[in-house]
Amino acid sequence: MLLINPDRNLLSGIKKYLESQRRLLIVSLYLICLFSADSFAQAPVPFGPVPSAAQLQWHETGMYCIVHFGPDTFTDKEWGYGDEDPALFNPKNFDAMQIVGAAKSGGFKGIVLVAKHHDGFCLWPTKTTEHNISKSPWKNGKGDLVEEFKKACDKLGMKFGLYCSPWDRNSALYGKPAYVEMYRAQIKELYTKYGPLFMSWHDGANGGDGYYGAAREKRTIDRTTYYGWDTTFALVRKLQPNAAIFGDIGPDVRWVGNEEGHAGITSWQTYTPAALEEGKIAANGFSKYWEATTGHRDGQSWMPAECDVSLRPGWFYHAKDDNKVKSPYELFDLYFQSMGRGAGLDLGLSPDRRGVLHENDVKALKSFGELLKQTFDKNLLLGARFDASNIRQNNEPLYGTANLIDADPYSSWITDDEYKVPVLTINLKEETTFNIIKIRENIKLGQRIDSLTLYAWNLNKWEKIAGATSIGSLRLIRLSKYLTAKRLRLVINDASASPAISELGLYAEPVRLGAPEIKRNKSGEIEITSISPVTGIHYVVNGGETLIYQSPFLLPDGGIIKANAMNGNKSGEQQIKEFGLAKNKWKVLSPVGVNNLLIIDDQSQTVAEAGSVNGASPEWVIDLASIVTFRSFTFLPPQDNMLDGIVDQYVFYVSDDNKNWKLVSKGTFANIAANRVEQRVALPSAVSGRYIKFLALHVLSGTKARIAEIGIVK
Repeated sequence: MLLINPDRNLLSGIKKYLESQRRLLIVSLYLICLFSADSFAQAPVPFGPVPSAAQLQWHETGMYCIVHFGPDTFTDKEWGYGDEDPALFNPKNFDAMQIVGAAKSGGFKGIVLVAKHHDGFCLWPTKTTEHNISKSPWKNGKGDLVEEFKKACDKLGMKFGLYCSPWDRNSALYGKPAYVEMYRAQIKELYTKYGPLFMSWHDGANGGDGYYGAAREKRTIDRTTYYGWDTTFALVRKLQPNAAIFGDIGPDVRWVGNEEGHAGITSWQTYTPAALEEGKIAANGFSKYWEATTGHRDGQSWMPAECDVSLRPGWFYHAKDDNKVKSPYELFDLYFQSMGRGAGLDLGLSPDRRGVLHENDVKALKSFGELLKQTFDKNLLLGARFDASNIRQNNEPLYGTANLIDADPYSSWITDDEYKVPVLTINLKEETTFNIIKIRENIKLGQRIDSLTLYAWNLNKWEKIAGATSIGSLRLIRLSKYLTAKRLRLVINDASASPAISELGLYAEPVRLGAPEIKRNKSGEIEITSISPVTGIHYVVNGGETLIYQSPFLLPDGGIIKANAMNGNKSGEQQIKEFGLAKNKWKVLSPVGVNNLLIIDDQSQTVAEAGSVNGASPEWVIDLASIVTFRSFTFLPPQDNMLDGIVDQYVFYVSDDNKNWKLVSKGTFANIAANRVEQRVALPSAVSGRYIKFLALHVLSGTKARIAEIGIVK
């Protein structure tokens, strides 16, 4: 009945109620708009360059691995010449899931696959060249290794990136305009078929000797103009707009300037690109690569650094390096020197000839991942009270200190514009022991903080415990010892704009029983020491029985020593060291001079130097004191940052009488400028002699050759 003849008073009441709600809604919307407009007007303005969307996802990736696998794996080389037969490549037990899974167990979030290295061999069935995987016996020429890695990454939730080398020592077209079109066609194939990619990786190795379609010659290009990088990178942007582009000088991510895995203690994420000319030395004695290590505070571009370093001494697999895999704690230290300084960590993985990672590599990655979890799983600041000297607009929900521990990298404690040097006091719930402080800036607003200091309350006063510069996307401060405190204070000393700190954390790494240090003096005497409190040190020489170290012992003929520090029944991290022949009786016959004794002083930081005589190559002649039979020699380049005098081509001779010489090795130290590890050159067969001669056929820069050490391994 009410539906047919509704009461007039009821209708009037409903009408008034709806009118009042309409007015309330209008007022509410007005207030919301007013508040939002005010907040927007007062929002902090970004300072300097800021990251693009592609760069932000790269920062969020943080750690990833670059995989080197190809003909070099089967020829035992680092840089293939380009004439390698595709039939060599046949990894019968290849397992991309094992390789990618091992990387994931280490805490890495992405894989960059080297789809083509400098030898020109393509790991996918490309239409651009016959020098590709379809010509190999693997899977009867029907395989696609790039596709296998892509699928494994997808299954395991890992990001995928690619590197296609611009230098091609196989192609007859290299050095000509037609090759650039071929290279871009390869980029188009890869970036169309195997995306989406998180990274497009490019390095600076360009031009030199090679096969070049049987020409077997040296070809030189101007790497600043030959590839037409503007056009090439525009193609990358078009095909993979979300991929960060890495190169020596960007454009998105810069090389850190070394292959040792560390950024500068101060490392700005802003940078002004300049051509990195090999051989050009700055006035301070360092090459221009040093600038890439530290970046520029006033840099024109947001261009953070990538720290690339291999898990092994080289980038490709070599069986002789199976005992030289970086330990979990070595990786942990590198993590603080790269990620902990705002850079990315790009760790090189090297599958073996089976097509999987060696057991030692898998173990190291897994243990490293566990160490990261044990350290960073719990933020010890959770539950603490923060007292800030200033909060922007007094707006605690939007800009307050609760944002410091909410795990959102873009919510922040931000101060008013005029308040650039605030103080934050931290009151922990209880006495807390830690040794790591974690700080992040909201990089969407730029890199704003120049320096800060941390204090702890001790004996009724504030004591300085640490300081840092260049915070950026991440800064990890690792104290030299554990600290216990209940109150802390963070003081911004200097900032270019009002600070915007997005994360703050305290952590404690597990108590470490570190690896002992193994040293040998020139007389061949071995000493093993430990910096950790230990009850003993166990060691093994050349795979023999386990011994307890009590005092120094002689090892004049060299060998492999493995040692572990012991604390009760607990065994610490293992140290493995290989030594060649002791050099105490050796003599440098030429060139004459005290300086050249440094080539056999067993000190990696000293350098011997020699120039050409009458136009001949610099050479060293060494008397081994007696006839020795050996299978390898070792060469250590200078460990400084100079490019002058770096030997990249050599000849090695032996002699019984210092008159009649036999050539036993001639070759190239590939990638020696960037990766200055000891080079061990295996000879085709064992040789005997009392005298050795080393000729420096070519140096990367300058007129003199510089060498840290020469050695012999039986």
